[in-house]
Amino acid sequence: MFGYIIVNQSEMKYKEFAVYHSYYCGLCQVLKRKYGLAGRISLSYDMTFLLMLLTGLYDPPTETGSCKCAAHPFEKHETRTNLFTEYMADMNVLFTWYKCLDDWEDERKLHKLLYGQVLEGKTRKTAEQYQEKFRRISMLMHDITEGERSGKADIDTMAGLFGQVMAQIVVCREDEWADNLSRFGFYLGKFIYIMDAYEDVEEDIRKGTYNPLKEKYQEPGFEEDCRMILTMMLSECCKEFEQLPILENVEILRNILYSGVWGRYEMIHEKRRRAGEKSEMDRKA
Repeated sequence: MFGYIIVNQSEMKYKEFAVYHSYYCGLCQVLKRKYGLAGRISLSYDMTFLLMLLTGLYDPPTETGSCKCAAHPFEKHETRTNLFTEYMADMNVLFTWYKCLDDWEDERKLHKLLYGQVLEGKTRKTAEQYQEKFRRISMLMHDITEGERSGKADIDTMAGLFGQVMAQIVVCREDEWADNLSRFGFYLGKFIYIMDAYEDVEEDIRKGTYNPLKEKYQEPGFEEDCRMILTMMLSECCKEFEQLPILENVEILRNILYSGVWGRYEMIHEKRRRAGEKSEMDRKA
């Protein structure tokens, strides 16, 4: 479900991308240190974005360093880490563990069961540390699972549940910014859930698996409606973002929110458009 909150590298300065990549590498290193290779596999661009968001808002002391890794064995890469790197690593692994269990229950994916079992042993202390937050996330994920099992077609309700999950992840402190961050996470989570459904709808129809957009896909104006809904979610998300007193790396964050997040959508939309044109040509031939 993750992988949509990415940069638009073509519209980013080289130095800005280097900074972004240093947070990504820093998160990767912390995941490796705390959770081993299993944790490292769960690394996502989405969590890197949230890490930079919280860093920009709270301005914690940040350490710079360098590292080599299996992906880049011949050259060192700069890393940036702070207390929010630790927090996002914990949230990333906890969510991935729960998602593995969910995927096993829903689709009996053996590799997800095995991966989840590996993560379970590594996350017990983390789950205890964030006991109340993890309890809320677990309840929300359970509601999502129940909605999917019952075939609930209300995309707003289903996306709203995942929005609440993201709100729990983004709000790391109960302070003056908690309400803004909660609303920000809520709309960002709704965007992610709807984008995931939009991308998978054709495959889910073929497989007969759940997707809340199945009925809408058969209706005229499906593409326009999806674009409008996604735009509304991001508009609300950006409204909350602009109220946060973020100065550090704000242009990188804006690149992601105003441009990068649409990259995957445009790719999916263009692929679907071309497939539709080919089908129409084949029909006429």
